[in-house]
Amino acid sequence: MTELLAVALITVLAVVSPGADFAMIVRNSYLYGRTTGLVAAAGVAAGVLVHVTYTMLGVGLLIASSTTLFTVIKLAGACYLVYIGVRTFLARADLDVDLGSRPGLSRLGALRTGFLTNALNPKTTLFVVSTFTQVVGPDTGLWQQAGYGLFMSLAHLGWFGLVALFFSHSHLRTAMLRRQKVLNRTIGSVLVGLGVTVGLAR
Repeated sequence: MTELLAVALITVLAVVSPGADFAMIVRNSYLYGRTTGLVAAAGVAAGVLVHVTYTMLGVGLLIASSTTLFTVIKLAGACYLVYIGVRTFLARADLDVDLGSRPGLSRLGALRTGFLTNALNPKTTLFVVSTFTQVVGPDTGLWQQAGYGLFMSLAHLGWFGLVALFFSHSHLRTAMLRRQKVLNRTIGSVLVGLGVTVGLAR
């Protein structure tokens, strides 16, 4: 019971803490609408399962014990954050506030963006690996570990689904689209800052 509560608490804190996943969902939701935001949220949830899978297979222990391997993973994630941050910062603010005639992002593109954002997110890597190596006991059954992993994924889906619903509201979208150039630069700067911070962190 203590283990279950610990996993639940750590998961909730990790999910709601601001990061690249939050910034990406906000941007996709207000730019492209509710469906795109929700599909991107599903991609974020799927990205969590990547970390859960390799951790359950024992790779998490290798990552936790190898400074070099963790550094490589961290730098790859940092580079991706900087990449999407620069793209967001330089994005043209040409979407019209007429929500019925806007260019869109395909569902596959939204799913891929959400998936890569979390699959390459060092914060998610650290969260999952740390939880499974420090909280989940060696005597925890395989199915119970899988249940923890599924809970982590569903928690991300639930939270970011709510974020997508909120920021895709028509009135809020209209207001944000009128300021999309400033928002793109703000979100892009945050993502670049997160990438640089992660890359330089020891």
